[in-house]
Amino acid sequence: MRTLLMTLTILFGSVSLASLKAAGPTPLPPLLLWPQGAPGDTEPLGPEADTSKPTDRHVAGKPVIRVGNVSQPALSVYLAPSDKRTGAAVVICPGGGYHILAMDLEGTEVAEWLNSIGVTAIVLKYRVPARKGRPRHAAPLQDLQRAVGLARQHASDWGIDPRRIGVMGFSAGAHLSAVLSCNFEQRTYEPLDAADQLSCRPDFVMLIYPAYLTVAKEDDKLAPELPVGPRTPPTFLVQTQDDGIRVECSLFYYLALKQAKVPAEMHLYASGGHGYGLRPTSDAVTTWPKRAEQWMRGLKVLEPSR
Repeated sequence: MRTLLMTLTILFGSVSLASLKAAGPTPLPPLLLWPQGAPGDTEPLGPEADTSKPTDRHVAGKPVIRVGNVSQPALSVYLAPSDKRTGAAVVICPGGGYHILAMDLEGTEVAEWLNSIGVTAIVLKYRVPARKGRPRHAAPLQDLQRAVGLARQHASDWGIDPRRIGVMGFSAGAHLSAVLSCNFEQRTYEPLDAADQLSCRPDFVMLIYPAYLTVAKEDDKLAPELPVGPRTPPTFLVQTQDDGIRVECSLFYYLALKQAKVPAEMHLYASGGHGYGLRPTSDAVTTWPKRAEQWMRGLKVLEPSR
């Protein structure tokens, strides 16, 4: 029992066991990204913990686990069931404004859905809050680059195809996923081992209600950290017109993808707001997982390995 508690603390801080059991399937033992300490981190943080308060917004009538003060980024790997396994894998980046991570709404619940369609899910607990004196995405990008390299290194162990590893993110996690899809040619940290010699380019990317993709005060030009080009991976986008994060994020990013001749699919809905994850409500936007599954099938991502 003590070992189990230590594992859960590494993954989620002081989150209750009851809430974790309700949050999704059981992962493999956690895989720390930086066993000797994360690069560039010098200032100590407070203890990692669920920062949720009773007054925080619920989604579809349910609370959300909001993990803060992450200094030990880790991967939680949820293997697809053997009778459904396609060989595809997706690294999931929860959102939270680069301040916290919505670990169930945009992490474990997403892993459960991916497992149901035969995809191995890899939930990334990346560093938050944003580090002082660094761009908000800088430390998380290091974590995500490392995560994709580790996924390819462990492909045979996890029964996945290293040529079918995607990345998906929500809100700030979608911004992080987009940053990786435009910045994969070289690591933004000193390589540690063989995992860092492998490509960290995702094979496909899904951006769900993305944030920070454009600069509103500069006529919605793309954010400077997003140099979209011909090698940017195929991309799927979802957003609503009434999203508090301006829908122009998706519109102008899609246009940049189109101009670079990157295969892209965008779904825009009238209502639904922001931060719904994949919890079903009366808003049509919450049917987006079906659209995403169809898109992945169109890319041949979900065809079983031969």
